[in-house]
Amino acid sequence: MGLPLRITFKDEDYVYQIINSKHINSNTTEIELFLNGEKLELIRDTNLVWKQKDGVQAYDPNLIQALGRSVSLRLRM
Repeated sequence: MGLPLRITFKDEDYVYQIINSKHINSNTTEIELFLNGEKLELIRDTNLVWKQKDGVQAYDPNLIQALGRSVSLRLRM
């Protein structure tokens, strides 16, 4: 696990950590994060849209998309 990373979404700050960032490359379609101390699994579909795995929607879909985009940019996915 890496350093805590921060994202601001709709004027709220969220702190997240990427789990196993060493296994992420340009072909990765699934990532695991700790978001505010809670484990979160994201999956990228064929339209390059990030969603929560298994259809769970505990968080705003736009927040999930912003998290996926943030990780993609940081790790050059």
